[in-house]
Amino acid sequence: MTTTATTTATGTPLLRVRDLRVDFTGPRGSAPVPAVRGVDLTLHRGETLGIVGESGSGKSVTALAVLGLLPGTARVRGSVRLDDRELIGLPGRELAAVRGRRIAMVFQDPLSAFTPVYRIGDQLVEALRIHRPGLDRAAARKRAAELLDLVGIPAPDRALDSFPHEFSGGMRQRAMIAMAVANDPDVLLADEPTTALDVTIQAQVLDVLRTARRETGAALVLVSHDLGVIAGMADRVAVMYAGRVVETAGVDELFAAPRHPYTLGLIGAVPRLDGKRGPLVPIPGTPAPMAELPPGCPFAARCPLVEDRCRTAEPPLTGDGTAGSDRGVGTGADTDGPTGHLAACVRAGELAERRPAPTEVYPVPEVPAASAAASVPREQRPPVLEVEGLTKTFPLLKGTVFKRRIGSVHAVDGVELSIREGETLGLVGESGSGKSTTLFELLRLAAPESGRIELLGRDTAALSRAEAHRMRSDLQIVFQDPMASLDPRMPVGDIVAEPLRAQRTAKDEIARRVPELLRQVGLDPAHAVRYPHQFSGGQRQRISIARALAVRPRLLVLDEPVSALDVSIQAGVLNLLQSLKAELGLSYLFVSHDLSVIRHLADRVSVMYLGRTVEQGEVSAVFDRPRHPYTRALLSAVPLPDPAAERTRTRILLAGDPPSPTVRHTGCPFRARCPVYAGLDAGARGRCETEAPPLTGAGPLPTAAGAPDPGHRAACHFPEG
Repeated sequence: MTTTATTTATGTPLLRVRDLRVDFTGPRGSAPVPAVRGVDLTLHRGETLGIVGESGSGKSVTALAVLGLLPGTARVRGSVRLDDRELIGLPGRELAAVRGRRIAMVFQDPLSAFTPVYRIGDQLVEALRIHRPGLDRAAARKRAAELLDLVGIPAPDRALDSFPHEFSGGMRQRAMIAMAVANDPDVLLADEPTTALDVTIQAQVLDVLRTARRETGAALVLVSHDLGVIAGMADRVAVMYAGRVVETAGVDELFAAPRHPYTLGLIGAVPRLDGKRGPLVPIPGTPAPMAELPPGCPFAARCPLVEDRCRTAEPPLTGDGTAGSDRGVGTGADTDGPTGHLAACVRAGELAERRPAPTEVYPVPEVPAASAAASVPREQRPPVLEVEGLTKTFPLLKGTVFKRRIGSVHAVDGVELSIREGETLGLVGESGSGKSTTLFELLRLAAPESGRIELLGRDTAALSRAEAHRMRSDLQIVFQDPMASLDPRMPVGDIVAEPLRAQRTAKDEIARRVPELLRQVGLDPAHAVRYPHQFSGGQRQRISIARALAVRPRLLVLDEPVSALDVSIQAGVLNLLQSLKAELGLSYLFVSHDLSVIRHLADRVSVMYLGRTVEQGEVSAVFDRPRHPYTRALLSAVPLPDPAAERTRTRILLAGDPPSPTVRHTGCPFRARCPVYAGLDAGARGRCETEAPPLTGAGPLPTAAGAPDPGHRAACHFPEG
């Protein structure tokens, strides 16, 4: 955490936003829909301001409004001053001179931000020369290579000639940061720059942002839904809800003692890598549509501390700071000074005095005790799924009309999985590690290319077509995107009933089961006649879970089931999954890139890299004493929603991206990125280069309860532990 913001607190603000309001044209001539309702921000040189909130809270619209990048349907009012220059209403030509030169933007999706038909180098050269007319092309290209080198892209001279689609997601985001800092801007606006990235690539991108800020001296506005990212990057935080700032403070103060119930709920809803297992704190309900905001506090309908006065007038953003002060986020006055802790809540003073934990304010659901099966020692429970040596390759083809095979993609190349009754196995790894391909091979219920898949004691290679059909009721899946997996033309009652009809269940049984299933996942059976678009994202995922439970499966495969949800909604779905597992005695195969979710929910974890299982064991053993260097890097990259802890953690930044699965690698496939390999002598390196490490244990390792864990295995020649 830098202290630049503190040392410049008394200086002149670099960027000052006052009473910013953004309305969008309503459909078919209806009243305008508000998106931002009176936001005040102040940014000093060298400072990082984090903006957090749920989807639809106005974070991204605020950032885009500063640069005038909103569409023509938006009406922007208020004031945005850069130094002493007003940007709202500035002619387009003058505003274009500010973009990229004084204020630069790092967008959420770099693939759509780059022009796909131009090379990366040409786009960087254009960004340089448009603001520096005297710079010749050769000098601009040299500077572009220096920028790519600054953000950590290997072989920058060659990378200049690549097209955007030839870069990985992390490389594209780094190239976008290079373009943003090309002209040494005063302000960087980063809108969810790590949302779609793996945790290891996220750590690299955040490190690049720190480097860019340090090299240019720019102030940074970081928009993110990830409280861990904000805790590690920001000096000051603004929490937005329903288009306005509802709380702001220094990052340490805000996380230690939030004064708005909404902020308290967001912090309590986050599963933590270092936290205790148990129910999370869900924020009830969903935000009201911006076109239908009720009078008074917009959070009142979801607030556990609501009073009658909350519904009559919207509370102003006030607190214990100097009257009229506006450092970081202010009240709208033009004076400067150190601001304290501001909150738009009539009970902020009470929360400041009490400093309650989220569980003391929000009702926490009771998660039933573990099922009877989970109380039996693992070795005595029957296996639900056993996978050994699973492989899957795909042909690599060339040609348009007459295609020929020129190689193979080794998507899965030696996966080992084991799930017992009543157990949750977490499956983690970077994008491209083979997780999804592994799931598809399991769901086929057919003979694998090689290896063995055994479901409920039956070898899938020996199943007839009729037996596989009957067995599908024992294995169901919940997909990542509920909107894409639910038929928009069908009412949810028919969607939930669909698996029952596929199994030829009697009509009266279907009529009885559908309301029962909807109640089981926390939905009103009366809403069975509604369509998917009439539900929120969290409710749609609950519908997907109800559909999966319809045929009473023994094993539920959950493919990133909460990655598309806000943290407040995610908490409710995770609590539901814990309850269902205990009540129904289910087993879960839970795939996620979020290791905090895996720590919270899973009993065991399996780590994949480049199609192979590289470590597996009990969650407590793997997370507390990781033996494979890849697992250690994954865990070190997970941000914690605790500023003090984030500042003291040691990061292991992996070099580059995973190698291509089109090449059959000899030896250890991780060695090119492995920090352990880099420190070995020539003899030990030779072993990593020629001998593929088997998945083995290294003697009994203690579990959290002190008992040996012979199941903790790692595929590394030089493991720790």
